[in-house]
Amino acid sequence: MHPAPSVIIFTTLSGLGFGLLFFLGFGMPAPKGLVAFIFFAIAYVLAVGGLLSSTFHLGHPERAIKAFSQWKTSWLSREAWLAVAALITMAIYGAGLVFYGVAVAPIGWIGGLLSLATVYATSMIYRQLKTVPRWNTPMTPLLFLLFSLAGGALLSGQVQIALLLLVSVGIAQIAYWIGGDQALEKSGTNLSTATGLGRNGAVRAFEPPHTGTNYLLREFVYVVGRKHAAKLRIISLILTIGTPVLILSLTVTHVTALIAVLSHIAGVFVSRWLFFAQAEHIVGLYYGKR
Repeated sequence: MHPAPSVIIFTTLSGLGFGLLFFLGFGMPAPKGLVAFIFFAIAYVLAVGGLLSSTFHLGHPERAIKAFSQWKTSWLSREAWLAVAALITMAIYGAGLVFYGVAVAPIGWIGGLLSLATVYATSMIYRQLKTVPRWNTPMTPLLFLLFSLAGGALLSGQVQIALLLLVSVGIAQIAYWIGGDQALEKSGTNLSTATGLGRNGAVRAFEPPHTGTNYLLREFVYVVGRKHAAKLRIISLILTIGTPVLILSLTVTHVTALIAVLSHIAGVFVSRWLFFAQAEHIVGLYYGKR
């Protein structure tokens, strides 16, 4: 898949924002007044900013409102409804903390769970695609949820929880890469099955479908060299997990905590770039790209 910047920004920032809202909803931390306003402002900038960035990948962004109409069949539509429900619920909960210094716990719990459900819905947009075997695995939603929770723990200052979640992210990420590298082959999908001509014998492309590029090639066919991908994976692990874990294992100050957060976010961007760039859509079989 072509790693569009808007989708990378969307999945990275919205996951962080809703992860922070989850921890705030469960009182970790439970700030009041101006401090609460700052925490919620950061969460909403990340969550809403990420959601808005996703519209730039639409052919007609002005029609984004129509996404709400397909909630019975579309995970994109469910994500939209869950995001609105989470943001409204957490706004009510946050208002109590900011203006009255009161935490209405049940509202926070509901808002926190809705925030996590939004991240799950986002992950299911990709997990449901059988045409991308690397995504079509339970590891996809697990990875999205762990990234969201780890980022939320970092942003909310939950050091011990963050350490545990960061290690979990590292294990899940490596497992996802190992399984993903074998996913297309294990799916049994090849040019014979893709064309339905396998029963007639071995199938090979006589010549390319056409001489120029097209929408399918621009959007769904992207090839990353193995050496290049390996280097980016190492960079992602160092930034996402290694640096934050090292910092959190030492004496944490506001400055070092900020470095840990920024390193983590940079690493998530790299990981998400690989998530899209290495997605082997089976349409590439028609063009000899798989």
